[in-house]
Amino acid sequence: MGTEAPAIVWFRQDLRLTDNPALAAAHATGRPVVPLYVLDETPGLRAMGAASRWWLDKSLAALAEDLKRLGSRLVLRRGEAQTVLRRLARETGAEAVFWNRVYDGAGVARDTAVKAALRDDGLACESFNAGLLNEPWQVKTGAGGPFKVFTPYWRAARAMIDQPEPSPRPRRLATPDDWPPTRRLASWRLHPRKPDWSGGFGDWTPGEAGARRRLDAFLDGPARDYAEGRDFPARAAISRLSAHLHFGEIGPRQVWVAVQAAVARDALSEDQAEAFLRELGWREFNHHLLFHNPRIETENFAGGFDGFPWRQDAEALEAWRRGQTGYPIVDAGLRELWTTGWMHNRVRMIVASFLVKHLLIDWREGEAWFWDTLVDADLANNVCNWQWVAGSGADAAPFFRIFNPILQGERFDADGAYVRRWVPELAKLPAKLIHQPWTADPALLRAAGVALGQTYPKPIVGHARARERALQAYQALAE
Repeated sequence: MGTEAPAIVWFRQDLRLTDNPALAAAHATGRPVVPLYVLDETPGLRAMGAASRWWLDKSLAALAEDLKRLGSRLVLRRGEAQTVLRRLARETGAEAVFWNRVYDGAGVARDTAVKAALRDDGLACESFNAGLLNEPWQVKTGAGGPFKVFTPYWRAARAMIDQPEPSPRPRRLATPDDWPPTRRLASWRLHPRKPDWSGGFGDWTPGEAGARRRLDAFLDGPARDYAEGRDFPARAAISRLSAHLHFGEIGPRQVWVAVQAAVARDALSEDQAEAFLRELGWREFNHHLLFHNPRIETENFAGGFDGFPWRQDAEALEAWRRGQTGYPIVDAGLRELWTTGWMHNRVRMIVASFLVKHLLIDWREGEAWFWDTLVDADLANNVCNWQWVAGSGADAAPFFRIFNPILQGERFDADGAYVRRWVPELAKLPAKLIHQPWTADPALLRAAGVALGQTYPKPIVGHARARERALQAYQALAE
């Protein structure tokens, strides 16, 4: 038991014990440690989506068990973070608070205010980087400003990475003489009820141990196919680490070191490793963009898109959300999302392009849907990737790059395996027709059990017409 004044460790998007700088710093003081998670209700913060709340519920339970093994426990509180922390400091007699940084505008503003208030109360406060390879303000252009283009950003950022070995988890944590009261995790009702729509989430194992197993499994095989296979949704060539990284159950430094170790033991080639590490770089770039441009959470990065003639079409938006557009690769992706809380990255680009360009519906509608339904909903990634597809973001794909969902399906799901899994009503169609069932002979459709407009919808918009309409809208914006 501890006799010194405790230190509070405020967990946020760093739900792990290994390579957790805030926890390591608190432990190093020798003080009793009070681990805290706040279900934060500070005004201005974006409320977590439903799928993310499901993940948080499981991740906090895993963190609590991990802390118990160290002789500690996780204190849960709900409310505005500043109020909660000041009250907890008074309850425990804590004299120091440690946390790991976040980088969105509202989060930075909250943390700045919290640090000032706690210091006014006489507490020592220290924050750390647990979530990025480089701090957003460290990577600068030759002129000293932030980057807007990925390739030069990553060239500069990669050269700056100097990664020490991830710090080990403490073997034991000093504890306070008296534990403060805590909320029960179940009382937060993060797991959905009435109905519990999370039945398809069973492939996920939230928590630090699950994250480590996911990384190890990826490096043991799929990583060797990542460079070529990552665009094919039916192939097991991806890491599926995104939610673990977002919640901080594993940190990018740990991933980086593990990948380098795989190269050192010849489990991966340099090229195979670089293809994956570049995607970590894209994640870093998105956080760099959001930190320096917090307005892009809701506004176009490229102000020239502010006058774009988006359409209001609630019926089409709902068809898109439910995977009922009549384009099999689009519908497969959205049904995978609805069922599992996740969608393959190539398919995310296809379904996003379809919403923004085929339907001319504002990217913010799609971003909001992904925010609510993705277990890996990360503000920087979600906003920046949607703006990238829309053409309104930094270093974005041009708006006139309009994916043909038929050709995308035929190229990246040539045998139709992905569509057959998520759009089973088309499963009996031959591969050459499964991405455009409306072109099939009526007799073949009947034999496959497909009745267009009944068992599977007809396309809600024709590709050629949609493409022409999108280009006309873009041209009107440019004039």
